[in-house]
Amino acid sequence: MTSDDTRNRGAGETFRLMYRPFVAAAFTGGADPVPANRPWPPGLRWTRRIGIGLLPFGPVAQLVDLGIAIIIFFGSYSVLKTEAHQMDAGYNNPSLFFSLAFGAAVPLALRQRHPLGAWRFIALAFVFGTSQVQRWMTTPYLPGAVFAALLILYSVAVRCPRHVTVGVGLISVAGTWMLSAETAGGASVVILLPLLAGFVVRQRRTTRQELLEREEAARRELAEQERRHQATEAVLTERQRIARELHDVVAHHMSMIAIQAEAAPYKVTELPDETRRDLSEIRATALDALTELRRILGVLRQEEGAETAPQPSLDRLDELIAGARGAGLTVAVTETGDRRHVPPGYELTVYRIVQEALSNAMRHAPGSTVAIAIDFAAEALRVSVVNEPPPDGRRPQEPPPGGGHGLVGMRERAAMLGGELTAGPTLGGGFEVDAILPTRR
Repeated sequence: MTSDDTRNRGAGETFRLMYRPFVAAAFTGGADPVPANRPWPPGLRWTRRIGIGLLPFGPVAQLVDLGIAIIIFFGSYSVLKTEAHQMDAGYNNPSLFFSLAFGAAVPLALRQRHPLGAWRFIALAFVFGTSQVQRWMTTPYLPGAVFAALLILYSVAVRCPRHVTVGVGLISVAGTWMLSAETAGGASVVILLPLLAGFVVRQRRTTRQELLEREEAARRELAEQERRHQATEAVLTERQRIARELHDVVAHHMSMIAIQAEAAPYKVTELPDETRRDLSEIRATALDALTELRRILGVLRQEEGAETAPQPSLDRLDELIAGARGAGLTVAVTETGDRRHVPPGYELTVYRIVQEALSNAMRHAPGSTVAIAIDFAAEALRVSVVNEPPPDGRRPQEPPPGGGHGLVGMRERAAMLGGELTAGPTLGGGFEVDAILPTRR
């Protein structure tokens, strides 16, 4: 952009700022809507003692304006007729006097709902009627019209934006100089007084409204923080209750399983070596479960629920598979792709899915063959765990009462990563768990 363009643009902005108040005041501007429930001004609250102050302020103000407008109408008509008769005893023009009085009174009746429209109305009345008033009266303006104009100017300053008020003031002052230059100085001061008073009232009202809005926003924020605090406290209380239940019930039973598995070989001396190994595996599994349970209890008792203990990852997958083999399963593992490219958060999900699938195989198909296939592809990570039916002579264990949450948990873990998990029996009588976890979204 050249310097000439910059200067032209600056001149255009300056010109717009100069004529904008005039255009808004005369044509495009508007006033704020009438407040639904306007309170009584502090200076008029004494009217409650006589009963008037108990009524809504808006209708009362409108009735007062109508009363004043009627007084101005009849008073102006009477003054014009009297002054004209004194100047010329034979002159009588009721329609002219009626029009001038009407132009002075009606705008005042409109100022409550349309203050800017009322000012435009009375401004036109001054433009077209002042020459007739000055013909019959010694004063340049009709007194009733002046009183109505001052009230309307105050309403404009209270209800209209600042640039509109500025335009109204400038046009009104310019009009006094064109209509009566001799009295324009004093008239300009009189015009500025109600505009200044109304502007101060508007600023105070706006500031008070902003303070009320800030206080309301602060109260809402405080209430929202209180609700969040109560919700957090309720969650923490529930987590602590669950932790107590897990500690008192599950941990106790797991401890008993470990103790009984350790003591069984000493009670029966002639146990086969395979049975001793099975009991040792049971004890080790129970101790691992206790360790995991203690970690979960610690997490539940954390106020923020932060997991302070390290979570299982794919590095412990071999250990998990070794434990399953020690429990009697025949496990075959196939991995394709690069394990190092697994996104954060996926390793724990894969580990838990494999862990739950192996636990189901040990419970429902003891001694069976399990095939684990993990594909670390670029677009999606796929985990498949398929177990065959249990071999002859091995009967699946009955599921514990209230069980069946393992598959639900696996599906929830997969869904959290945007994936899906399917599980169901195979045609050969086994069971298959298949999960697809997208790594690119």
